[in-house]
Amino acid sequence: MAKKKVTIPVSIGYGLTDLMGGGAFTIIGAWLMFYYTTFVGMSPVKAASIVAIARIVDAVISLFMGSITDHFYKTKLGKKFGRRRFFLLVGSPLMIVYALLWIDGISYAFYLVCYLMFEIIAALVLIPWETLPSEMTKDFTERTKLSTCRMFISALGTFLATFVPGRLIKYFGDDNSYAYFLNGLIFAVLFAICIFITYKVTWERELTPTMLEELEKGPTKQSFADRILALCDMLKEYASTFKIRAFRKHLAIYLLSFTAKDIFNTVFVFFCVYCLSISSSQAADLLSLSIVGLPITLLAGFAIIKFGPSRLYTVSYSTMILCLAGFYMIYLYDPSSKIAIMYVLAVVYQMGRSLLEFTPWNVFPFIPDVDEAVTQKRREGLFAAVMTFGRKTTVALATFIVGIVLEEGGFVKGQQHQSPEAISVIANTLMFGASALLVLALIFAWTFKLNKKTHGVLVKEVDRLKLNGSKSQVDPETQKIFEDLTGYKYEKIWN
Repeated sequence: MAKKKVTIPVSIGYGLTDLMGGGAFTIIGAWLMFYYTTFVGMSPVKAASIVAIARIVDAVISLFMGSITDHFYKTKLGKKFGRRRFFLLVGSPLMIVYALLWIDGISYAFYLVCYLMFEIIAALVLIPWETLPSEMTKDFTERTKLSTCRMFISALGTFLATFVPGRLIKYFGDDNSYAYFLNGLIFAVLFAICIFITYKVTWERELTPTMLEELEKGPTKQSFADRILALCDMLKEYASTFKIRAFRKHLAIYLLSFTAKDIFNTVFVFFCVYCLSISSSQAADLLSLSIVGLPITLLAGFAIIKFGPSRLYTVSYSTMILCLAGFYMIYLYDPSSKIAIMYVLAVVYQMGRSLLEFTPWNVFPFIPDVDEAVTQKRREGLFAAVMTFGRKTTVALATFIVGIVLEEGGFVKGQQHQSPEAISVIANTLMFGASALLVLALIFAWTFKLNKKTHGVLVKEVDRLKLNGSKSQVDPETQKIFEDLTGYKYEKIWN
């Protein structure tokens, strides 16, 4: 079978799904808690608990999705539609659930169930979709092309997720909940279309000889005890991903930095409305400056090849920490030109934020290659599931903790003016909560060694070993890179 070429149109088609990944959760992070406390009448803790409960349950379900997609080729549906792409086809029409999150005047149970459903549907789509760059090509440059287009579209989704609500809120008024529902409906339809396009333009790698051999053997009957053992083996496989040093560091960087971003997104509208006395539509305008992420993402695609992810992380986190300090200074000193200063800081912050989102998902497709050097297996789905599990668990905890902090700090639901104590808690959460996590992420980033050069050395050596090359002939530099990326002694690799 001829090798398919990863063109720019194909890369764009692949990346369209991240309009949902970048857009849906940006809207949720920035507006859902504010919407539930302002229009639905929930307390901060109750509103935060919807996100927390749904994402914890979904995180557990997501943990099994990677393994399911890794083995889905054995089913009739997997053979016909693809072990990864089948889930895109199913998830596309189910995106309509997103609109239900924004219906006013329904019960707590309704919002919880709808949000839980949306999280599960999103996992159904995103986990197999995240494995596709590893499926479609082994080439670093082609994978970077896919990831760059993905992150460009994610940045576009982030912009639309802040710009469109801002326009609707301004048109219908700050006190009209219909703007939020209409926004949810528009995006639900858009997400469904994008996911279907991704299904149509992507492909998967051919089955390996081992997979074909398993298909020839056919399914085997399992007793209840065998299924329990299989479940234990699956959990051991998930745990085994943490033995890969590059993945441990990658996961720490990813979770710390994205949780910092979540805290900012959750608190920023509260910060603008209550700490700075800026309207919610103006807060949306400031968030919509995420449009600067579009050109930054394109530049980052070249920069990550030239400079490597570690330097991009350093620039991103340092920039964001400085901007957070700037926002805090505006709160403390209330300058007469605060709106103009806020716009400047928001632009620079969004530049850093776009690098924060771009870099981890450009690194991820190369993690399974490091794992293959140890296990001689392709486990893209497994790593995607662990990342998703970690991400959803941390964002659930972060959102719930923010809700508790706001409520314990004296925030009163639906009240236009808050106490000085509540206002101080909002400002301190924005500044110190987000900054502390970014500092920790920065420390891990300084020791992260996976880049184009080291990845190339690793892949070349794995290909040599596949051809029965002698391990005794490895050169010292290759051995050092192998050991640094995998965390294993070279003698114990590829046995």
